[in-house]
Amino acid sequence: MKNKVIAIILARGGSKGIPRKNVLDFAGRPLVAWSVIQAKQTKEIDEVYISSDSDEILDIAQSYGAKTIKRPNKYASDTAKSEEAILHALEVLGSDQEIIIMLEPTAPLRKPNDLGEAINMFRNKGWDSCFSGATLQDFLIWKKDKNGELVSVNYNYKNQGPRQMREPDYVENGAIYMFKPEIMLKDKNRFGGKIGIFPNHFWQSFEIDEPEDWDFVELVFNKYLSHDYKNLGVDL
Repeated sequence: MKNKVIAIILARGGSKGIPRKNVLDFAGRPLVAWSVIQAKQTKEIDEVYISSDSDEILDIAQSYGAKTIKRPNKYASDTAKSEEAILHALEVLGSDQEIIIMLEPTAPLRKPNDLGEAINMFRNKGWDSCFSGATLQDFLIWKKDKNGELVSVNYNYKNQGPRQMREPDYVENGAIYMFKPEIMLKDKNRFGGKIGIFPNHFWQSFEIDEPEDWDFVELVFNKYLSHDYKNLGVDL
């Protein structure tokens, strides 16, 4: 069914930074549940799947309405790439879809209308792949060169100029990845063809990777998003 849009949530069981993070309580729900909720309430998405090696995660996601894909351990290691998990999912599901949406539970700061708007923009712009991201207009970035010397990356420190005159940079925030299945099958990469960016607010740029991230991202969620989800009938 070529016009079908499916969401695949990637949530492996192993996590060194925060053990069992995908099943821990985040804003009143298991962390993984938020990606399921956000995808399920998006009318443009036809089916929602969870890919995991963990039965506990699969059971939780299924209880929120996701269909399950048991991921082999070789695609759930610390070194396994997300693309490998997606390719495995396409082996299970087939690849006759219009759009695949890849969601990571560790980036839960999605507004209720983000996924629907991203799908419509993807179609209207004729993209082959896209990601959600925010503008980094006020960030001046440096790195060390091969000699260990600091060099400015996204501006010329010798000719800095006013902020308004600098071209913006964009940060990939991990919340939404979208691509045509043929892009993934051909390039083994979430990016390919005509690449677009779905604009997010800067406060949506934070993910949960380390223990110190948890309280901060939950604080942001409660500040900007909890009211919207309560209005949709999600009990927190």
